[in-house]
Amino acid sequence: MNIEARAPEKSIPAPAPRDIDSDGESEAYRALDRTREALTAQFTAGISPTAMSLALFDWWIHLATAPGKRFELADKATRKAARLLSHMASTCTCSDTPPCIEPLPGDHRFQADGWRKPPFSYWAQAFLLTQQLWHSVTHDVPGVTPHNEDVISFATRQVLDVFSPSNLPFANPEVIDRTIETGGANFAQGLQNFAEDAMRIMTGRRPVGAENFLVGRDVAVTPGKVVFRNHLIELIQYSPTTEQVQAEPILIVPAWIMKYYILDLSPQNSLIRYLVAQGHTVFCISWLNPSAVDRDLNIDDYRRLGVMAALDAVSTIVPDRKIHATGYCLGGTLLSIAAAAMAHTDDDRLASVTLLAAQTDFSEPGELALFIDHSQMRFLESMMWNRGYLSADQMAGAFQLLRSSDLIWSRLVREYMMGERTPMIDLMAWNADTTRMPYRMHAEYLHRLYLDNDLAAGRFLVDGRPAAIQNIRVPVFVVGTERDHVAPWRSVFKIHALSDTDVTFVLTSGGHNAGIVSEPGRAGRHYRIALKRTDDLCLSPEEWVTAAEQRLGSWWEAWVGWLAEHSSKELVQPPAMGSPQKGLVPLASAPGTYVHQA
Repeated sequence: MNIEARAPEKSIPAPAPRDIDSDGESEAYRALDRTREALTAQFTAGISPTAMSLALFDWWIHLATAPGKRFELADKATRKAARLLSHMASTCTCSDTPPCIEPLPGDHRFQADGWRKPPFSYWAQAFLLTQQLWHSVTHDVPGVTPHNEDVISFATRQVLDVFSPSNLPFANPEVIDRTIETGGANFAQGLQNFAEDAMRIMTGRRPVGAENFLVGRDVAVTPGKVVFRNHLIELIQYSPTTEQVQAEPILIVPAWIMKYYILDLSPQNSLIRYLVAQGHTVFCISWLNPSAVDRDLNIDDYRRLGVMAALDAVSTIVPDRKIHATGYCLGGTLLSIAAAAMAHTDDDRLASVTLLAAQTDFSEPGELALFIDHSQMRFLESMMWNRGYLSADQMAGAFQLLRSSDLIWSRLVREYMMGERTPMIDLMAWNADTTRMPYRMHAEYLHRLYLDNDLAAGRFLVDGRPAAIQNIRVPVFVVGTERDHVAPWRSVFKIHALSDTDVTFVLTSGGHNAGIVSEPGRAGRHYRIALKRTDDLCLSPEEWVTAAEQRLGSWWEAWVGWLAEHSSKELVQPPAMGSPQKGLVPLASAPGTYVHQA
């Protein structure tokens, strides 16, 4: 008798009996909790006080039980005080004494010449030494959870920034000089600026100067037509400007966290206009600005009604041609999911995939992860549950805190103390043109991608099958930006370890937005580029930076060259606008109607 060997079966605990009678009551109790959390969020800028308290207690209890760490900190504090006193004594005899500490890279608060002279130099040096000491206080405390350590360090920086001498009018030499120069008129103008900004916020109006950048008149003006519309998207087909075009069209999937026209700003810096001028047929999705009735839209709805519906429309208008698919930020993540899922249905319509500042592995998503843990997620869900969506005002606090020195304090000094207005530019006007995100979709996105990292782990299912990045077999072009706070380039770089195809990676100067809007001819632009073939070894980010070729100028030119290499060599006549015989009749002129939804 043959007996089949079997692995011992695991004991699976029996599920707890369901209390049917109390289901409705439990939901009422949960609603009470969510209501309380949503009300609390109105006073905490969307930050969970419970998450902050847990992080604070974790750090404090471990520091309190670490005498070695406390002795180390006392020693450092003593030495820093001695450095400051020595510096102050040296300046009494030599006015050219170099500072005892320099600001961190990117910290421009103390660049003015006035900060090099006593007593302002003493205050700046003392602040920077204190900032450095508190970095030591909040780091390397034995036993503290890394996430909690990051949260406490971040919160400490925010508190310290409040007391920076640059933010105090009587301690800032630039403000003092301006006050003497204007006879105090700078404060009168600053008060007027503050009152105007406060009134605009209360009435829901856009910032000063944004009215000079109207969608369809000043920005988003590349000619085209809306050739397809469903509940979630409008698909814009742009009018050709060359007699012949590349055979393969380009489909752009922008992020839905903001309006699509970041890629079609003013004519001189529009990526879409640039592609059209280079002889490409370009299509771009414009997303619906969801409201409370759209609360149950989920990630798969965005994939089906967004990416796949757009691909179907493009394939109808330009039949028998492969498509260069391009995704920006969240749109790039969604595109990678869609492209990976297409392999299971033998859908080979893609010629290539381009991901612009888009993450596929969320294990190290940068400082944005400070606001994403299970406690914070519960808080966010309650905020969204209350309205049915996450609004821009609920997101703004977290994003501004990530760059508080630039977005909060420097503006306070410049506009309210110096009495100056920062000239509005197209990128700033776009940034103020906000959108919402549906409750269910955003909750799924944060849970499945940020918290659980399902996409990188191969657990993200589409129609019951894993949407594995390894299933994308077409060439991939990936762009990361050096100063990205939303999708840090080292996180974007992780696609090298996930993909099973040729990856061309570009690291460009700038941040999440300005690094992508990087038109040819702009001074000071540079980028690095390197190709990793399927059988090449994976490099670390640091090794890649050393090995990659550095170039001056715009990465747009390199991308257009790459698209040409991965396209057929023939040029063809531009396709018709839409496909009326197949039901795709032009519905409106670009930029369409969804982009105007407030």
